[in-house]
Amino acid sequence: MRIFVTGASGWIGSAVVPELLGAGHQVVGLARSDSSAAAITAAGAQVLRGDLDDLDALRAGATGCDAVIHLAFIHDFTRFADSISADARAIEAMGAALEGTGKALVIASGTPALADGRVATERDAPAPGSPTAGRAANAQAAVDLAGYGVRSSVVRLPRTVHGAGDPGFIARLIGIARDKSVSGYVGDGFNRWPAVHVQDAARLFRLAVEQAPAGSVLHAVADEGVRIRDIAEVIARHLNVPAASAPVGDFGFLGPILAVDQPASSALTRELLGWQPFHPALLEDLSKGHYFASTAGEDE
Repeated sequence: MRIFVTGASGWIGSAVVPELLGAGHQVVGLARSDSSAAAITAAGAQVLRGDLDDLDALRAGATGCDAVIHLAFIHDFTRFADSISADARAIEAMGAALEGTGKALVIASGTPALADGRVATERDAPAPGSPTAGRAANAQAAVDLAGYGVRSSVVRLPRTVHGAGDPGFIARLIGIARDKSVSGYVGDGFNRWPAVHVQDAARLFRLAVEQAPAGSVLHAVADEGVRIRDIAEVIARHLNVPAASAPVGDFGFLGPILAVDQPASSALTRELLGWQPFHPALLEDLSKGHYFASTAGEDE
């Protein structure tokens, strides 16, 4: 297949593109900058210049390919509502271009957090007002395209998609621990995060675009729930600082997310597509030390 990938040079996309190419697919990656275009070209994919606000480019990418994987998202947590709106417009534009074609549209979203620490499955939806509710509404709009002749599916990613070069929440926790000389957690630290290695997530995106039935909701979850305290203690050992409970405010925007117990399962996904994660789990990956070689940057 010829597959259009938004976010092709980002953290997830930089794993998805070689996964697709290695399986014999052609890839067209959306690039909003010269550096992104260079990275996509170096990976062996073609470049389509544009960004999430360039709806004509998004429609052209979708129309000119056999399938779409939508990974791009504006990670500005100070203007999160604007990011959600831009994502919604992008999904609407690409979805309209694919209506009636039977082509695949795979959307990235997040696993939901449920009340009372219940383990979220692919059948669950986030509560209104939860951190993932906005993206979940966009993902539902993509799922609904199954009724309009699009083989749409959603891959829900856990809070942590880890691996060498990870610019996400774990890197932020390490940066905060360095700055404050203490590796913190909220409350007793028993709140749990689901996690997956980036290479395992990439393989699920490939399986989804190749095989997922229309309207599928999939979970890219390897670790069902890792305690935040356990994460903090591994960070503390590597930085040679204490691990301790800290106020929510010490973590900035990340604090309220850390405070929520949000385990998730991928049992239904594994049964449907035969996906099995086999790369290192989060704590094992942290223990390898690559997170501590230098201060990780922030993803585009």
